[in-house]
Order: sequence, then C-alpha cells, then structure tokens
Amino acid sequence: MAIQGALPIEFGTVFPHGAYALGVEAITDFETKRPQMDKNTGLPLWAVDVIDADPEARGKAKSVKVKVAAEHCPTLPDEVPGLPFRPIEFEQMSVVPYVDDSGRRPRVAYSLRARGVKTPGGGSSRKAPATAGAGGSGGKDVG
Repeated sequence: MAIQGALPIEFGTVFPHGAYALGVEAITDFETKRPQMDKNTGLPLWAVDVIDADPEARGKAKSVKVKVAAEHCPTLPDEVPGLPFRPIEFEQMSVVPYVDDSGRRPRVAYSLRARGVKTPGGGSSRKAPATAGAGGSGGKDVG
C-alpha cells in the first residue's frame, strides 16, 4: 500500500466546531520512566487534553488527547476570562487510524498528532522547533 504512517489532516476537519485545551503534560514511557520520544523527530512528546466543542460529540469522542512533539512544553493560548479552559487550534495535524481491541469488541480509533498550538483565528503561533514531520500515535478515539 502506498499510504504508510500518519496522514496529514486539517484542524477544521478534526474539530469543525473548535476545541478547548484543559492542560498539557509530558508523556512518560512506562517501562523506562523517562520522557517518551517521538520516533520521527526524536523530540519529547507532550499530551494536550482537549474538549471537542462539537455539541453532538459524546463519550470518548468528547475528551481527547493530542500529542505534540516539541523540545519544550507547548505554551497553551491564554485563558478566556470566566472559563476554565482555553480555545486552541493545532498546527500541522496528522491522524493514524488503528484497531482498538481493548474493549468487548474491536473498533476503529484515531490517534492525533500536531507540530504546534496556537490561538484560534490566526493568533500567535506556539510551534515546536522546526524538525521533520509529525506522525505516530496520539489520542482521539472515535468509534
């Protein structure tokens, strides 16, 4: 098959109603207890907890994680006064479909990656240092 690895995808295709960031944390390798590294870039991976603003999203599809490969912890956009979360957009997103067989029956799920975060509407970009490609597994489970 000609398609291998992560597939590029636009932020608006994944989150047509927008998204809100709750927080970001380093991803730790369970075996080594060290930061998990991106296989393509060699950079540490960070998990951004996101709420999908789609009013129809339910269950596991409502709250997702997007992995960002960056030398330093990505800086999230500023909070909106009076809200407990931050509107966010992801740059250079990619998706990897996979079979999740951890439940009662197998289902198709999707892992999301991004190379940077920014304020919605073209605000200041908060990209990771320029390095080759995004790819691998991340965290939006749909199915």
